[in-house]
Amino acid sequence: MLFRLVRLVGSGHEAIAVENAALRLQLAAYQRKRVRPKLTAFDRLFWCKLSKVWRRWRTALFVVQPDTVVRWQRERFRKFWARISQRKTVGRGRPPVAAEIRRLILDMATVNPLWRAPRIHGELKMLGIVVSERSVSRILRSVPRPPSQNWKTFLNNHGSEIMAIDFFTVPTFSFKVLFVFVVLAHRRREVLHFNVTEHPTAEWIAQQLVEAVSDRDAPRYLIHDRDRVYGRAVNEKLASLNVQQIMTAPGSPWQNGIVERLIGSIRRECLDHVIVFNRWHLKRILRSYFSYYASSRTHLSLAKDCPTPREVEGQGRIVRTPLVGGLHSRYGRIAA
Repeated sequence: MLFRLVRLVGSGHEAIAVENAALRLQLAAYQRKRVRPKLTAFDRLFWCKLSKVWRRWRTALFVVQPDTVVRWQRERFRKFWARISQRKTVGRGRPPVAAEIRRLILDMATVNPLWRAPRIHGELKMLGIVVSERSVSRILRSVPRPPSQNWKTFLNNHGSEIMAIDFFTVPTFSFKVLFVFVVLAHRRREVLHFNVTEHPTAEWIAQQLVEAVSDRDAPRYLIHDRDRVYGRAVNEKLASLNVQQIMTAPGSPWQNGIVERLIGSIRRECLDHVIVFNRWHLKRILRSYFSYYASSRTHLSLAKDCPTPREVEGQGRIVRTPLVGGLHSRYGRIAA
C-alpha cells in the first residue's frame, strides 16, 4: 500500500493517491475482527490531519460522519489545553476548610434552620475563625434545608398560647368502651379539663372546650388530629373564642406528641393497674391521678418540677403520703 502510494504521487496523481489511501484505510477498519468497527487513535489522528490538508476529504469518508471528525479535533484541542493548564505547583489556590470547622458550620445550619451563609459567616467571625463566606455557602449546599420552622421550634415559641386535645378509650368490666376527652396546656403540662362519655359528639366537645377555658383566657392555638368528631359545632365554638386550629397530618400522632405522652403516662401509671367498672368510677380514678399529676409528679420537661410548682423541702423528717389508691406516693418533710 505504501509503495503504491509513493508511485502514484511520483507520477503526478496526488489526488488519486490520497483518495486511494483513505479508502484502503477504511476498508482495513472494517476488516478487523470486531462486531462493530472500532477506530484506533491512529485512525482518528489520520483523519484529523487529512481534514487540514485535503479539501475533498469528506467525499472519501464512509466509516463515520464528517461531524465526528470535527468533534475529534475539538476534543484534541480541549485535552491539549487542559493538559497545559494543569496546576504544576502544590499549595496554590484556595486552602481547604478544616474538618472541625466544616462540622461546626453544618451543626449551626442544622440547629438554626433560619440562618444562611452570611449569618453563619458572621458567627464564625465572632469566634475568631477565618473562613470566607463563599466557602460557607458551598458547604451549606450539602445541608437539606426545611421549608419552614419545625414543630419543636413552633411549640417552644408558642407554648404559653397552645393547648392540645385528644381522645383515648378505656374498656370497662362490662365490656363497654368509654371515651376520655383531655385538654392539656403546653406551657406547664397542666390538664385544664377532662371528661368521660360513651358517645362523643361535636356538640359535647364544644361544651367541654368552653368549660376548659371558663376561668382563664382562651389560648391562641389548639392542636388536634383530623378525627371527624370535631364537626361544625367545634369549629364555630373555636371561632367564637378566637382560637386558631392547628390540625396534625393524617396518621401523625407524634405531631401532637405532648398530649400523646400524657395519655401514655395515664395508661402506664394508672389505668393498666385498675379495673374500671363504669363511667363514674373512671372519672373518680382520673380525678385522683390528675391531682397527683399536677401537684406531686415531677416532669422531665419542667426540669424535674411539677405543673403546679413544688417547693424544695430541705429540713425535717421524711414522710410518705400514698396517692392514686396507693399506686404512687408523695414524699415530704415535717418538723421533727
